[in-house]
Amino acid sequence: MDIAALRAEQIATAGKVIRHDDFAFSQPGLIAGADVGFEQGGEVTRAAIALLRFPSLELVEFQVARVTTTMPYIPGFLSFREYPALLAAWDKLGHRPDLLLVDGHGISHPRRLGVASHFGLLVDIPTIGVAKRRLCGKFAPLAEAQGALAPLMDKGEQLAWVWRSKLRCNPLFISTGHRVGLASALHWVQLCMRGYRLPEPTRWADAVASNRTAFQRWQQAREDADFFPPQ
Repeated sequence: MDIAALRAEQIATAGKVIRHDDFAFSQPGLIAGADVGFEQGGEVTRAAIALLRFPSLELVEFQVARVTTTMPYIPGFLSFREYPALLAAWDKLGHRPDLLLVDGHGISHPRRLGVASHFGLLVDIPTIGVAKRRLCGKFAPLAEAQGALAPLMDKGEQLAWVWRSKLRCNPLFISTGHRVGLASALHWVQLCMRGYRLPEPTRWADAVASNRTAFQRWQQAREDADFFPPQ
């Protein structure tokens, strides 16, 4: 693996990311959440995309793709490892979202190209990174109260918002992915909250990927509705 070439490609790609608002909607009709994981000891990459209607945040579609992992884990270059599965899940969607939230970093990355920025650029959709851990940068001590907020700074540049979305939970790192400025990124994530630590789009993507109870109930409700159609 040629790390120098990969780093050069990463820096060049990061330069193409649009960091300001570049969308026509005043309110999105559909918001997607994306989540990536690995199976079989990392040999298989699994991506899940959940599509929600806004503002109800009702799950309306989901897709899961599993592809053979083609790149080893290299710290700082995870997006190259993850985006093939995301693209495969994206291509299976029956509808295209107006806005995409990715479980991962956007520009809050040492070379400003986390998976949210990389994938958002590839599909050219307004994208926000919602990460659960800091990758780089520093921030002032955050108050324990729900809603506490601080900028994540690196080399004199704000890369993200550090936001405590729920009491007694670690904060989220909300960053520009592509075509969404930092202020709007925080705004839309806050509008997607329903009392959990994660915003609904990425929470549902995780539920789909891991076949969690909430997703099982949703599937059962859909099956019941098909079996007992309204009179």
